[in-house]
Amino acid sequence: MKVLVTGAGGQVGHDVMNRLQQEQIKCIGTTREELDITDETKTKNVLKKCNPDVVIHCAAYTAVDKAEDEKELCCKVNVQGTRHVAKACKEIDAKMVYISTDYVFNGEGEIPFEVTDQPDPINYYGQTKYEGELEVQDLLEKYFIVRISWVFGENGNNFVKTMLRLGKERGEISVVSDQIGSPTYTYDLAKLLVEMIQTDRFGIYHATNEGYCSWYGFSKEIFRLSGMQVKVNEVASTEYPTPAKRPLNSRMSKEILYKNKLPHWEEGLKHFMNQI
Repeated sequence: MKVLVTGAGGQVGHDVMNRLQQEQIKCIGTTREELDITDETKTKNVLKKCNPDVVIHCAAYTAVDKAEDEKELCCKVNVQGTRHVAKACKEIDAKMVYISTDYVFNGEGEIPFEVTDQPDPINYYGQTKYEGELEVQDLLEKYFIVRISWVFGENGNNFVKTMLRLGKERGEISVVSDQIGSPTYTYDLAKLLVEMIQTDRFGIYHATNEGYCSWYGFSKEIFRLSGMQVKVNEVASTEYPTPAKRPLNSRMSKEILYKNKLPHWEEGLKHFMNQI
């Protein structure tokens, strides 16, 4: 088996590459410089030349707030770029993994969203990720759409690293407590993705670590594990306005994963903190 990973320099792509190498699966990691997914011809040529059996598509525009102002660029990467990758996969008959997000949902209610629930994004980033899902479903039969949320890993910036930095700089911070979801540790996710591509169980999946928390609860656990003495104040999302609206309910049901569920987010966080 040969696997090509787009966005190999990002949080998810980095750990996916590590996992593939650990399992001695032949893999090619591409960054934006090596594979510009917004260029259809170049995308087609790169995939044709590499001729992978599987493409794990991690490359994406992920600046959620900036996306509200950079709509054209966000769409170009997340929708058109995904279409180009999917079309190239179809031509070489490769399986495709598309990394999606909890932001495809509207965040209403308190019940975990099922994979069968109708997406209804409330920000532009979420809209483009959903449109990317539709491109994959429209063009391919051999696909895995994997929705994740609240990502943290060793490579790149994330909430955990931000909290640790702020904890060193300040003795007191405020964190929103009315957005509920599941953190996703890229180390655990990568293991699942590599297992997944070795099957033909195609479809849509929710793949976050087990358990739910608020950003406030997440930050409290980060500081507890780090031993930092930081006062954390709870605030409502309305007190912390952002250009892009965030869903209050990011709970996603992982029942479809059966025995392949990821560890609890607290375990993932503990492992991550030990690593860094």
